[in-house]
Amino acid sequence: MTDYGHELLFGGFLTPDARQPEQVVARARLCEQAGLDLVTFQDHPYQPGFLDTWTLMSYLAAATSRIRLAGNVLNLPLRQPVVLARSVASLDLLSGGRVELGLGTGAFWDAIEANGGRRLTPGQAVDALDEAIRIIREVWAADRRGGVRVDGEHYRVVGAKRGPAPAHPVGIWVGAYKPRLLRLVGRTADGWLPSLAYLPNGPADLAGLNALVDEGAAAAGRDPAEVRRLLNVSGRFTGTGAGFLDGPPRQWVRELTDLVLEHGTSGFVLGTDDPASIQLFAQEVAPGVRELVAAERAGSTAPAAPPPGELTGPAGDTTEPTGTAGAAQERRETLRVGSVAGLAVTPTPAPQVRHSDHRLWDESTRPVAPPAPTGHVYSPQAQAVGGHLVDVHDHLRRELGEIRDLLDQVRRGAVSAGDARGVLNRMTLRQNNWTLGAYCAAYCTLVTQHHGLEDDAIFPHLRRADPGLVPVIDRLEQEHVVIHEVVEGVDRALVALIGDPGRLTGLQQAVDVLTDTLLSHLSYEERNIVEPLARYGFYPGQL
Repeated sequence: MTDYGHELLFGGFLTPDARQPEQVVARARLCEQAGLDLVTFQDHPYQPGFLDTWTLMSYLAAATSRIRLAGNVLNLPLRQPVVLARSVASLDLLSGGRVELGLGTGAFWDAIEANGGRRLTPGQAVDALDEAIRIIREVWAADRRGGVRVDGEHYRVVGAKRGPAPAHPVGIWVGAYKPRLLRLVGRTADGWLPSLAYLPNGPADLAGLNALVDEGAAAAGRDPAEVRRLLNVSGRFTGTGAGFLDGPPRQWVRELTDLVLEHGTSGFVLGTDDPASIQLFAQEVAPGVRELVAAERAGSTAPAAPPPGELTGPAGDTTEPTGTAGAAQERRETLRVGSVAGLAVTPTPAPQVRHSDHRLWDESTRPVAPPAPTGHVYSPQAQAVGGHLVDVHDHLRRELGEIRDLLDQVRRGAVSAGDARGVLNRMTLRQNNWTLGAYCAAYCTLVTQHHGLEDDAIFPHLRRADPGLVPVIDRLEQEHVVIHEVVEGVDRALVALIGDPGRLTGLQQAVDVLTDTLLSHLSYEERNIVEPLARYGFYPGQL
């Protein structure tokens, strides 16, 4: 068993489809919003059906604020090393240190040659990559004296000026499978980035391939742990396990955790363009893997942190009232039949415990959705669509738990009010669009672009599909506005606390109102919208 101890990374591997550029951008933004660390793109400059990867990354660096960007992997034969080094450093500086360099030797030589590149043998391609990495590192070493000089067989640089240096130590991650290239990774690269689909025996091949990387590192006098091990993965989220990475999120958590602990894999990049899979990977799988790995590294089988959904009460105790994420996830994973016959998704009940006497609406006046048709049969896809709303809401419930935990930390002096406000501003709860929680902000963008309907968002779709839902949707939209104001109230209370540390009571009251209001609203929405979504989908034609 080998765990190299790297911080875990989770990313997306998106198709740079030139026919739907707006969708590519929206999916990348969804990756960021869902909490992934990284978004990557294949690089085939000879493929006219794809957006140019470097141009796409540059655009996305301006269209996002947190997520890291990388080619997966950039095609070296069509990208000159000195220019590539300066391009990477420039974008890293412009993006605030958010660029990594995935690099490959090239493979489709007919296409490479047809587009002006040189045809190389496999051995020559390895030598060319070795020379290119040397050149790139020399260009980035802006603090050294003299120009860059590399007299290689494939790349010759005679006195090129150094710089600029990137904003952070950019990782050079190489896609590699053959022994000679794997040893080169160990000698010169910062990471190894293969695709699981290209390994004939799946995860069983990782041990032998890792050994070749380690061998190359040892031969160069490097600690093998200096080389991060990443992995492009793909699979399906289903209700029951049917194979490796083919099952419910908890199965993915176990299997990816095993790869971390047994093979040292510390970066997982999911190849999918499906918004639901991106969110499950980011919000269910990634936190679960991080928690299990942290517990193992700490030498404990106990959870490294309170389970998702626990709320920290005023006295510092933890309670998990009915309706928290953990309970809802367990209900879905066991597929216990809920209140709607045939629909194996249980809406989350509203909590029985209230934290505040302040009420922003009269719950008794809420309209109710029409009953489901008698005997309606819900396909597996329909079940998944209905359940996805609960998945999204569980993410919001977990963020609410984080806010209450932050309040406790502020009370204990563990963090400042300013730091807590910074965390709040990064949360999904703080976003402006409250249509179906934070989901619609990115997902509805995809839907709108895909179907070419300017007004095709989830609520308008449901209004058209079932006029009986109109009163419910009107009420939900009104409550979304109220909840946004409540979140703003928490922010204002944090600002007040920065100016006067004695105003902790106001912050406690604001968080308590948010807790009661949000949990009540999410439960109401699920009771009335989960079943219609399972019949009509999030957009026309989905089901």
